[in-house]
Amino acid sequence: MSMDHNQAHILIVDDDERIRNLLQKFLLRNDFFVSTARDAAHARRLLVSIEFDMIVLDVMMPGEDGLSLTIDLRKMLTTPILLLTAKSESNERIMGFEAGADDYLTKPFEPKELVLRINAILRRIPKEDLNLASSSSIQMGNVRYDLSRGELWDNNSLIKLTATESALLKIFSANLYNPVSRPKLIEDLTKNGVASQERSVDVQITRLRRKLEVDPKMPRYLQTVRGAGYMLAPD
Repeated sequence: MSMDHNQAHILIVDDDERIRNLLQKFLLRNDFFVSTARDAAHARRLLVSIEFDMIVLDVMMPGEDGLSLTIDLRKMLTTPILLLTAKSESNERIMGFEAGADDYLTKPFEPKELVLRINAILRRIPKEDLNLASSSSIQMGNVRYDLSRGELWDNNSLIKLTATESALLKIFSANLYNPVSRPKLIEDLTKNGVASQERSVDVQITRLRRKLEVDPKMPRYLQTVRGAGYMLAPD
């Protein structure tokens, strides 16, 4: 499918892991960069680190719901927001638009319709106002990871990455502040064309930390989450 705004960076916020994964996979297949958040608090942490081109946000979430988050985000961001909801009543849609949403999609929906809605919204934004992923990056102290180029920089010096390190950064960047288990890393590395075993993952993580961390033995950014795996937590 030909995209109108290739490589726009989309943030999906939904407490349903199945829906998050489904939408992420579909949007990735359609040439978008995609990050996911499990709730409003997680989304806020990501928004501090990255400028997104659009936010796809579930309304009905435990804790802070999508409407409240939209109202608050509109105080500081102009990033387009598309709300997802299980309710189709007109007053719900009106509340969404009054909160500052740009569009509204009722569950269940076809993922293809979401792509069409996203493109329709992006077409309305002047190109000079888009934060297309060519300029999106993740900052970790002096180290910066360029999402579109897959490049790691230490200030103005390019850091050479192996194929496995590059694949790992791609995986972690799509799961910021979310622990990724060793089995999941192996599965995703295989999908990225890199053969790996559970024992070698720890070795690769150690090597990658040497390129990310000031003190690899006391990692600040590529953290070990006991019982859950590894997690990338940028500035």
